[in-house]
Amino acid sequence: MGVFTFCIGLVAQGFFSARILVQWLLSERSRKVLSPTVFWVFSLVGSAFMFYYGWLRDDFSIIFGQFLSFYIYIVNLHYKGVWGKVPLPLRWVMYAVPVVAAAATAHNAPLFVANFLKNANVPMWLLVFGTVGQTVFACRFLYQIIYSVRRRESLLPPTFWVISLVGASMIFIYAIFRLDYILMLGQSFGIVAYSRDLMIGKKCKAQ
Repeated sequence: MGVFTFCIGLVAQGFFSARILVQWLLSERSRKVLSPTVFWVFSLVGSAFMFYYGWLRDDFSIIFGQFLSFYIYIVNLHYKGVWGKVPLPLRWVMYAVPVVAAAATAHNAPLFVANFLKNANVPMWLLVFGTVGQTVFACRFLYQIIYSVRRRESLLPPTFWVISLVGASMIFIYAIFRLDYILMLGQSFGIVAYSRDLMIGKKCKAQ
């Protein structure tokens, strides 16, 4: 992994770790699980960087995972009443990130298959395992947005953290095989925070 690629990945995980840390600290302070606006802002920015990191790493599972959750971050910012306040040009840029990534992939499908799906550094079984892990991890946001839409507000329910733990554990194992220290760093911190959020949620429900 080159220095530039490592730095891009570090920035992405920096935003993801910051979102978890802020959410965790605010939840500890209020003694209930919160869904702060900054969590979704950092999620969106971190995801944009992670798209690029996955591309630089020729890692299909990373890119696929970001596709599944990117627009869900935007919907949550809409529910927070923040998205409409973002300058229109910036909103269009963020809307375009997954589209550009998809277009770049479709533009040269054979090269994509060669670099991502037939990557000698990623055996097929590992690619499948990593993609399943990213899918599980991203599906937590699918569950979260369905849960939130029904209640017309952005929430982080207990099941969200359970799915997070399962997905993060799978990605951590994938990262070990890939020797991807960026993913290992991000998921190890996340596993601790997800566990704590789950505990806070259970305590709050018990009260």
